[in-house]
Amino acid sequence: MITAILLAAGQSKRIPKENKLLKNFRGKILINHILNQLIKSKVRRIVIVLGHEHSLVKKATITNKKIQFTLNKNYKSGIASSIKTGIKKINKFSKGFLIVQSDMPYIKKTHINKIYNSIDKKNNPVHLLKYKNKIGNPIGFNSSIISKFKKIKGDVGAKFMVKRLKKDAAIIKVKSEKIFKDFDKLTDF
Repeated sequence: MITAILLAAGQSKRIPKENKLLKNFRGKILINHILNQLIKSKVRRIVIVLGHEHSLVKKATITNKKIQFTLNKNYKSGIASSIKTGIKKINKFSKGFLIVQSDMPYIKKTHINKIYNSIDKKNNPVHLLKYKNKIGNPIGFNSSIISKFKKIKGDVGAKFMVKRLKKDAAIIKVKSEKIFKDFDKLTDF
């Protein structure tokens, strides 16, 4: 089994007085764009890590049998705590997992499936999407490296692991840089 960890615990500090995940973008709230794609993908389980305004985010998200929610009570300490919270929910028989940011609406199920297939068929520790010289999210990992995530702290995300394991990565080429766009400011909407 391959699990997706959807990070949805952040405080949206760059957008004052609003939770960006609950903002409307092209007819639906931001988090539901990526969630729709994860549901349609080959991923069999989606662990949504909640934190800031957790009850509002949970209530607004799509419901599906693939989804499991978990609460990161330490979300204010940074993204590393959300990654660790999600990893705790990975099945011990899982072959791998994806770390997915919830503010990236241009990622499609085809991108997710490419990472899924790479994890499923290859034993590389990390599986990366790449456009020209740019690497971006989501990122796939083999379950054999879960213990390495115990060392991350603060606002250190999955890219920390990518730097350490890049030479052993499976590279998955994509056709557009647009999929790497994350929404951090009001002007992104």
